[in-house]
Amino acid sequence: MRRTPYPKLTLVLVLGQIGLALAQASSSTSVTSVAPKSSPTATASPAAVITDPSSLVLSFIGTTNGGHVFPGATLPHGMVKVGMDTDSPGNHAGYDADPQFNATGFSQLHDDGTGGAVPLSNFKIWAFANCSSFETCPTSIASRKILRNILPNGSPDDFASPGYFSTNLTNSIRVELTATRRTALHRYTFPSGTTNPRIMLDLTNDGQRSSTDPVMTLDSDTGKLEGGASFAASFGPGRYSTFTCVTFKGEGYDLGKPTEYGIWLGDFPVRGATNILQVYYGFVDEIGGLLTFQPAPNGGSTSILVRVGVSFISSAQACANAEEEIPDFDFTRVQTVARAQWNDVLGRVQVDTTGVDLDTVKLFYSSLYRTHISPADYTGENPKWNSTEPYYDSLYCNWDTYRTLYPLMSLHDPVTFSRIVRGMIDIQKHEGWLPECRGATAMHFIQGGSNGDPILGEFFVKFHQFSASLNVSDDDLYNALLADAEIEPPNWNVQGRQANAWKQFNYIPQDMFSPGGANTKQASRSLEHAFNDFSISQVAKVLGKTEDAQTYTQRAGNFVNLWNPNITVPGGPGVIGMMQPRFANGTFNFTDPRHCSVHDPAKATCFLNAANRDGFYESSPIVYSQYAPQDTAKLIELQGGLDKFISRLDFIFDQDYFDSTDEPSQQIPFMYHYANRPGLSTQRSRQIIAQSFNTSINGLPGNDDSGAMGSYAAFYLSGLYPLPATQQFLLSSPYFQQISFFNPVLNTTTKIVAENFNGNPPDGTGGRVFIQSVAVNGQPYKSNCYLDWDVFTSGSLVELTLTDDISVTCGNGTDAIPPSLSTGGYD
Repeated sequence: MRRTPYPKLTLVLVLGQIGLALAQASSSTSVTSVAPKSSPTATASPAAVITDPSSLVLSFIGTTNGGHVFPGATLPHGMVKVGMDTDSPGNHAGYDADPQFNATGFSQLHDDGTGGAVPLSNFKIWAFANCSSFETCPTSIASRKILRNILPNGSPDDFASPGYFSTNLTNSIRVELTATRRTALHRYTFPSGTTNPRIMLDLTNDGQRSSTDPVMTLDSDTGKLEGGASFAASFGPGRYSTFTCVTFKGEGYDLGKPTEYGIWLGDFPVRGATNILQVYYGFVDEIGGLLTFQPAPNGGSTSILVRVGVSFISSAQACANAEEEIPDFDFTRVQTVARAQWNDVLGRVQVDTTGVDLDTVKLFYSSLYRTHISPADYTGENPKWNSTEPYYDSLYCNWDTYRTLYPLMSLHDPVTFSRIVRGMIDIQKHEGWLPECRGATAMHFIQGGSNGDPILGEFFVKFHQFSASLNVSDDDLYNALLADAEIEPPNWNVQGRQANAWKQFNYIPQDMFSPGGANTKQASRSLEHAFNDFSISQVAKVLGKTEDAQTYTQRAGNFVNLWNPNITVPGGPGVIGMMQPRFANGTFNFTDPRHCSVHDPAKATCFLNAANRDGFYESSPIVYSQYAPQDTAKLIELQGGLDKFISRLDFIFDQDYFDSTDEPSQQIPFMYHYANRPGLSTQRSRQIIAQSFNTSINGLPGNDDSGAMGSYAAFYLSGLYPLPATQQFLLSSPYFQQISFFNPVLNTTTKIVAENFNGNPPDGTGGRVFIQSVAVNGQPYKSNCYLDWDVFTSGSLVELTLTDDISVTCGNGTDAIPPSLSTGGYD
């Protein structure tokens, strides 16, 4: 998803308790010399095992300057993401690390790294220590908001680590948060001397202030609040309903019955009201419940625990979720379990920190962490149909995540991956097509093509031998792919694709208006569909469906139908030929190759717009002309051979057409591999990390895009780049002397060792980082440029011999260059 452009900041801010998080990561990282799990073939000198990788996660990376990262408390792929909301204009994940912005509440649901409108941010909890009376509490969002405490260095007093968040507010209330899958647990510690601690639920203020149809009741004996409302989707035309159940407990003392209670409307609490029908509320009114409790006895510190269950079914189910997941209100237990779950998934990837700057280690584990915030496991919370299958949501969007997030899951978390795939197949069964962009159960607008196809392809190509044990039906998976490929939906703005035109013309014509969707993005959608159909061809081959495999392989070559060999680039001598939109009669239209780049004379965004006739989405024709990962050899031919291909890549980087903030550019640094110049790929990819990623609060080049940027950075730091729905990973040198991946389905550990490793150049340029040779299990490997999947299935030891010679090649064998369709690859 396109990021809002922000000027690049040169000042690296370290914020208060964020600084404390850094210090803790430095001092408390747990390591031991126990050898990691591995197969008998993967042997090498054991590195110290990182047993608490959560201590290396910096949750605040990318929480300002447009990163929209969620730093609050959640489980891996948890539905509940409880965190601070602020009044920042960039509060897409609620939080903003800039201390000038006020806290407005602590809500239970967020997304991570999204664009569009602000998603979720539902059911804010807020505490008051010093209202002069119940009726004068400033309950509206504008009246109650306050700043966080500011530390001497000018930063806010916030802290976060996986499964935990805390802050100290200027009203002297301390807030701590942790979570289970569907329930949040808050702890509010009031200042000494508080006589009337009060807590409120904001029922209606989501991130967009979009609520309708609120319902809520209050139990005067216990303070329990139950309710829900309907809210607007954030990147599409739909709405969703969600519900909550809020209960309370004193920490270390009997909280007793509320001493005061009521419904609030705007800034007017109505004492004694127990149902919102007892107040005169109207459209988009702010409304909620307010409770006063007795303080802790004997003047002790007053801490009140607030348990918030959430459901997309009903408030009764929200209550059941809370009782099931946190029956005891034990904050320490919940936090400990959450951290253990994070350590389990993060610890499957181990790195040797010897000779590596600690910030690099933190950047790696923080990037890996963010790949497990989304999608969210909504299993049991699908209001649209009954099913025993898993249900995952916050697919925001497949176009962002299919390239790197799911291939990274293939390496270390295939069980979760299989559950996501099962959920996607179940959606197709009930809605007709695979989900594309989805949030809070609502369909969102599609960005690229039907990009669920390469996600299913990625899973099946790598794990088809385990599909039955993972409860994935081969037939259902393939039928879901065929639905995308062959059946045109009534609205291909939100599901499926413009299949009829694609099949008729072998591209999407720019001059065809259909009632089924907007006539935009014709060129970029065509390029995406070519890769989507390549993904389907790979699944068909595994299933032995020869005729289908031929059909979809042929469609995978349709990208050439957009190649206009006569296009030149102003200021780009020798750059000849470009992907261009095409009319139904076969003639080409013209889109300036610079369009949607930093050099675009029109300064276009290429964002969703039904009047947009440029043919491309969120990236320039220059960048999209490099997008045919299934057949880069054909691109080299179209672009005039190896030397001109390399020159074009250099031009893209040297003239700033490469866009690290947007997904279509992600594979470009590794494309030198296909020209037998992997050293250039290594240097370009390392320069991207040095220039665009760091451990500061503004350490991302743009939105995290639901972990797309996190998985992208994690792959680059691993010395790998994936080719989704294939058996190949492109290979570079890792930033570590050793990196290993434990795969729980395969029960193997694959270890990559960089021999004669001597560190990483700070600017990514030069150094002893180029691969001279590769050995797998002690034997010379066929290529220095990629690894086949069987290296990982067998749990291999991969040894890389490094050199400072950037002119290294992929090797001399016939299989040394990574495969392409036109050269016989992928057969």
